[in-house]
Amino acid sequence: MNLRREGRPSPLRLVRARPRPARTVTFDGREIEALPGRTVAAVLWAAGITSWRTTRGTGRPRGVFCGIGACFDCLVTVNGRPNQRACLVPARPGDVIRTQEGTGHED
Repeated sequence: MNLRREGRPSPLRLVRARPRPARTVTFDGREIEALPGRTVAAVLWAAGITSWRTTRGTGRPRGVFCGIGACFDCLVTVNGRPNQRACLVPARPGDVIRTQEGTGHED
């Protein structure tokens, strides 16, 4: 179903937006396309990945819960730094993102 009225310009045309080209990040060894301005969580969701952390005690999968940085369910390791909230961290070209297990530190 086409919700756009015929003859009406798209919002991108109205503001003369020129989106920058996609970039690439790596998640657990897999290259993923990342559109500029997206957070790590948004990039992972767009790639169909909904879980990228396991809990400390039981190893249960976690992903985004609140989406605004209030909780800590979306923690990932970005460029070797554990405990990064995926919903707040902007995805940058060449980022190496890894699933975080437990605390993210070698215990």
